[in-house]
Amino acid sequence: MASDLELLLKLQVIDYDIGELERSKEYLPDMMENLNREMEESGKKLEETKNLLDETRVKQNELETDIGVKEAELQKYQQQMMSIKTNKEYDALVAEIDSIKETISQKETELLETIEKVGNLEKEVKELEAKSVEILDNNTKQLSILQEKVDSIGDTMSSKEKERQSVVINISKPIMSVYERVRRGKGGQAVVVVKKRACGACFKALTPHKVQEVKRADKIYTCDSCGAIIYWDEDVSN
Repeated sequence: MASDLELLLKLQVIDYDIGELERSKEYLPDMMENLNREMEESGKKLEETKNLLDETRVKQNELETDIGVKEAELQKYQQQMMSIKTNKEYDALVAEIDSIKETISQKETELLETIEKVGNLEKEVKELEAKSVEILDNNTKQLSILQEKVDSIGDTMSSKEKERQSVVINISKPIMSVYERVRRGKGGQAVVVVKKRACGACFKALTPHKVQEVKRADKIYTCDSCGAIIYWDEDVSN
């Protein structure tokens, strides 16, 4: 019976590995999609910031041009002041000069804000470029590793299935039936060690009589509470 138990424990490890491979087929593609999405979003953010920087630089140039035009107009009107002959013309020209000065002042304020924005965007672009390179490098490496795992799942699964069959063939059908029933019912963990005279699955205390039966190991025993296959290990169970 000890041999049957050893086979069941070995089978349980194999089944766990097969289960992990099955789960890998689901979560590995998701992980790869997340890595690709991160690279795409990083590149998109960098591109958007570069475009905004270009637009802000264009705005800076336009403001500098507008200010230059207005300063030329101001200079022209100021020169005209020398040839003014009437108060009416003088008042009209002063009003025009004041208006141009106000416009220049507003545009100079806007220009200073724009120049500051250009500086901040240039800094942000550099940071995003460095981050994008880092993400691209790291994610490309991770994707390569994950792709290798995805590519190897089929072969590994096939190998594990063959290994499983080589174990199953040596287990009697009644015992195998119990194992499969318990494994399906408990979602994988079918064989558990007794811990402190309690079931290692549900942690319910075993009766003294049950403990003695499990210790004898003369057949396969199951927990009366949860149905798990239980066994005794002197190093763990006492």
